[in-house]
Amino acid sequence: MHDPTPPHTPPRRIGAWSLIIGIVVIVAIAFGYVGGWLAPHRLTPEKLVNQLQHDAGTFAGYRRNHAKGVCVVGHFDSSGQAQTYSVAQVFAPGQRTPVVGRFAIPGGNPYAPDSSVPIRSMALRFALANGQQWRTGMNSMPVFPVATPQAFYAQLQAKQPDPVTGKPDPAKIAAFFAAHPETAAFRAWAKTARPSASFATESYWGLNAFVFVDAAGRRQPVRWRMVPEASDAGVATTPGGADYLAADLTERLARGPQRWQLQVTLANPGDPTNDATKTWPDDRRTIDAGTLVLERSAPQASGPCRDINYDPLVLPAGIEASDDPLLPARSAAYADSYLHRTSEEAHLPGTATPKPETSR
Repeated sequence: MHDPTPPHTPPRRIGAWSLIIGIVVIVAIAFGYVGGWLAPHRLTPEKLVNQLQHDAGTFAGYRRNHAKGVCVVGHFDSSGQAQTYSVAQVFAPGQRTPVVGRFAIPGGNPYAPDSSVPIRSMALRFALANGQQWRTGMNSMPVFPVATPQAFYAQLQAKQPDPVTGKPDPAKIAAFFAAHPETAAFRAWAKTARPSASFATESYWGLNAFVFVDAAGRRQPVRWRMVPEASDAGVATTPGGADYLAADLTERLARGPQRWQLQVTLANPGDPTNDATKTWPDDRRTIDAGTLVLERSAPQASGPCRDINYDPLVLPAGIEASDDPLLPARSAAYADSYLHRTSEEAHLPGTATPKPETSR
C-alpha cells in the first residue's frame, strides 16, 4: 500500500543542517560578544575611541589619539646582532630596510601646543624586502601608567572634562590613582618629566614586550627602544610657540639625517611580559640591533604616513606578540580610529565633514 505522506528527510541531512545552523548561531554569538552587543558592560574598541573623543573633542579626519604629528622617511641599517634571536629579515646582517614613520604628541587635539605634554611618540613602518611589514609605536617614557585595557579606560573616564569647568575633576583623578597603585612608577617619572625641545633628542620605548623567534623556533621575550644620537645638551628651555617640534625637526634634517640606535633588551626567565607598568632589571642583556636613519619630513596631511595605521600587531615572521593584554586592545582601537578618520575623509553619510587641512 502506498504511503500518502511525503518522504521523510534523511536523518543524516537533518543532522548536517542542525550542525550548520548551530555553527552559525555560535559565530553570531561570538561576534555579538566581541562587538559588545550582547554584553553592554564589555569594553570594546568603540568605547575606548568614544572616550578619547569625550576627553579631547572630535576632530574629523584625525587620529583619535596622537592627533598632532609629522611624517618622516628614512631607512634602518641592521647590525646583524639580532639575527641570533630572530629570523625577521629586517635583522639580517647588512640589510637596509625602508622606513616611513611619524612623530607625534599624545592627545586627540591636533592644535594642542607642543609644550602641553612632556611625552612624544615615534611610530615606524618597516617595509621588508620579502613583502612583510613591521609596525611599531613607541613613547618617550619608560613605563605605561596601567597594565590592562580596562584600567586604561577607567583612566580616560577619570580624565574626562567636567561639563561645568571644562577641566578634569582632580578628585576623580586622585580616586583613580588611589585605586590603581600600579601607576606609581609612571607618576614618579611624570613628576620630573619636562617637554623636550626636539623629537630628535628623545629616547622612545616600545613599552610592551614582544617575542623574537629564531631559526630553530626558540623564543626570546624582548623589549626595545630607540636611543638618539642627538642630545638636548645646552638647551636650557623649550622654544616658544605652539608648533616648534615640527619646525625643529625640519631644521635638523636640513643639516643632515637624524639617527637612533635600536636597543633590544632580552628578558630573563620570570621577567614580566604581560605588564607594561614594570621595567626589567638594568642588568638584562641589551643588543644593538641597528641604526634608524631619518632623512626627510613631510606634513602629515600630505605625507606618506597619512594613511598608515601603526598597528603594533602587524609583525613579520620572527617577531610575535607577547601575552601583554594591551597589545590586542591597542590593535583594535587603532583599527576603529582608522575607520573613523578615513570615513570622514571619504565624506561617508553620517560622518563629520573635515576641513581641508585636517585630512590625514
